[in-house]
Amino acid sequence: MDQPSNRANTQLDPDAVTRPSRKTLLFTLALAGGLGWLAWAVQQQLQETADSQGRDGDQRPIPVEVAPIVHGPIEKRRTFTGTLEAQAEFVVAPKVSGRIEDIGLDLADEVKRGQVVAMLDDAEYVQEVARAEANLAVARASHLEAESLLKIAERELERVEKLQTRGLSSDSQLDTSRAEQLAKRALVSVTEARVASAQADLEGARIRLGYTQVTADWRGGSERRMVAERYVDEGETVTANTALLRIVELDPITAVFSVTERDYAELRTGMAALISTDAFPGESFEGRIQRIAPVFRESTRQARVEIGVENPSRRLKPGMFARATLILDRHEDATILPEQALTKRDAGEGIFVIAPESSQALWRPVRSGIQEGDRLEVIGDGLEGRVVTLGQQQLRDGARVRVVEPETAP
Repeated sequence: MDQPSNRANTQLDPDAVTRPSRKTLLFTLALAGGLGWLAWAVQQQLQETADSQGRDGDQRPIPVEVAPIVHGPIEKRRTFTGTLEAQAEFVVAPKVSGRIEDIGLDLADEVKRGQVVAMLDDAEYVQEVARAEANLAVARASHLEAESLLKIAERELERVEKLQTRGLSSDSQLDTSRAEQLAKRALVSVTEARVASAQADLEGARIRLGYTQVTADWRGGSERRMVAERYVDEGETVTANTALLRIVELDPITAVFSVTERDYAELRTGMAALISTDAFPGESFEGRIQRIAPVFRESTRQARVEIGVENPSRRLKPGMFARATLILDRHEDATILPEQALTKRDAGEGIFVIAPESSQALWRPVRSGIQEGDRLEVIGDGLEGRVVTLGQQQLRDGARVRVVEPETAP
């Protein structure tokens, strides 16, 4: 009898089931609202702090370093590397063959213009001169004989002609005398040619004898040069045109370097240059461009440039590595400031200028000109006073600044 009442007691009340779910929902909504309000309050606080900091930053001067804007000359220089070469050189060689009896010069010896530098054995050439002199004497004797015979033939022809006028000689005798006279005259011409040939042979033999004295001779340049190389020694037998010595001119000397197309257009003959070498560090030698090649080498796309350098003490030597510094352009009255002051913005290049008795940085657009090391020429308006060299990345036009020394700059 009790079981039906127990089943009825165990049935759930629908209101009892829904009441806990509503409480959970209300709690969740309240929690979300509180968190949202808290986030809004924090955001407002951060915004106010940021605005406050921004206003304080606008008023606080920005520390910068400055440098004076100067006016004066500035040069555009370029440095090229190359090699020193002799201004002129040639190889001394004999024009005849023979054994070297004497060669009085050696490496680095000084040579005068026209100086005898070597002697060859001349015995054979002396004999050639003697033989040529004898042949000339024979030719002259033959010529004298031919002239005598010609005179006899002319007298005979004159006698026959006189007899012919008297009718005492025949026409055949006259013809024979004339033919003989013509033959003797031709013989005189032949002997004259033989004398001239013998004289030429004698002169040639004397010239060859003179070639046994080998001289160093050249045109132009200085009167003295130097021996750069010696190829033979005394006692050697050489043929004609065998190299004996190499003679070079060291004053002036030539600095040779190559330039690309970009620099070629800026070079001019007569342009001044400063030459430096590793052999004499810290020392420069003055020179000027003498020649500029009219063509470029296809293999390197570069052109040859030669600079003449005075070298009276002959300290500079061919083969030395050289650096040539050229002044490509020069402006006498330029506005100059440190290169690091140049700033790039969206509007282009410019600088921040601080006018005298002012604490504001003013933006000035400029165009770059010649650069010499860390000095830069700029072109623009209102370029007076001081220029900001450090800290300009934080500046805008009209910003307040505080000038600091380099050692105290942040």
